Amino acid sequence: MGLTPLAYLTRWRMLLAANRLTAGGESVADIALSLGYESEAAFSTAFKRVMGRPPRRYGRQGHPAASD
Repeated sequence: MGLTPLAYLTRWRMLLAANRLTAGGESVADIALSLGYESEAAFSTAFKRVMGRPPRRYGRQGHPAASD
């Protein structure tokens, strides 16, 4: 895959979060805590770095087709 184990784990967690964000019904804070982040801010920073946009915007707008 070309990813380090930590990068793979982080991407996997963000994909789980993305699915939950687009399904709706959960807050960003609840998703962040359930995935092991100590704060919504830390989760939001990581999510934006991996997924290219903040989690709230991702949840509202959905996502483009995966290119990977």
